[in-house]
Amino acid sequence: MLIFTDTIAVQACLSDWRATGERIALVPTMGNLHAGHLALVERAKQLADRVVATIFVNPMQFDRRHDLDAYPRTLEDDSAKLQAAGTDLLFAPEVSTIYPEPLETTTQVRVPGVSERLEGTSRAGHFTGVATVVCKLFNMVQADVAVFGEKDYQQLLVIRKMVADLNIPVKIGSVATMRESDGLAMSSRNGYLTPAERAIAPELYKVLQFMQAELSVNADKIIKIQEKGLYMLRNAGFEPDYLEVCEPDSLLPAKPEDSSLVILAAAWLGKARLIDNLSINLKPGA
Repeated sequence: MLIFTDTIAVQACLSDWRATGERIALVPTMGNLHAGHLALVERAKQLADRVVATIFVNPMQFDRRHDLDAYPRTLEDDSAKLQAAGTDLLFAPEVSTIYPEPLETTTQVRVPGVSERLEGTSRAGHFTGVATVVCKLFNMVQADVAVFGEKDYQQLLVIRKMVADLNIPVKIGSVATMRESDGLAMSSRNGYLTPAERAIAPELYKVLQFMQAELSVNADKIIKIQEKGLYMLRNAGFEPDYLEVCEPDSLLPAKPEDSSLVILAAAWLGKARLIDNLSINLKPGA
């Protein structure tokens, strides 16, 4: 696996691959990799001839300085995992490479609508930071396809809308949420959980499953089911940030007549802020 920190070297290598007609897939990450990230690499290998992974802890998407400072940097271990997974190239740039100017004077990409609720409300500026860095990586790598995880459901919608609105010539692929054996969605932030909190954490997914079952037979009782879910989270020891049933494309609050729904949740458990989601497909009139 090739490892580069500067853009010129990356683009020279990619140019050689393109000259031979090879398709390139991009897997953007912030490092501290787990099996969910490696599943993205596996999917990328199915979609292209060459896989480029990036590791960059993006300061623009953090709304809390202490969260940015505390985010684990595990480049050596991550590199070994990516190499074992069959990644062809790792691009691990410095902040100055991605942002040669101060963040406040850097051009930023804002995706209206779908970015403004839920995570957008709870984490001011987060999705502007995500859209900006992903747009820059798309321009630097110019991959044929990029692969993201469905655990970050709202982020996936933001990126898809950005690509469509700005006519960026990259196809977006996705991989279903990877879970531990007890249902907890895999996340780099799970490492913040104490042993006691780790035992509680799977309750988040269980609450989503409960809501999914309830909505499948009581689609006209969305508000009551949300309220019950919030009660269950608090009773389990979480501090909910949001728990909402939404229309899956706009993320606007779901209506009883909607035939497809998605439940999105974010909740604090100690120092860890966990997010998860679960989709529901209903027959019309169910």
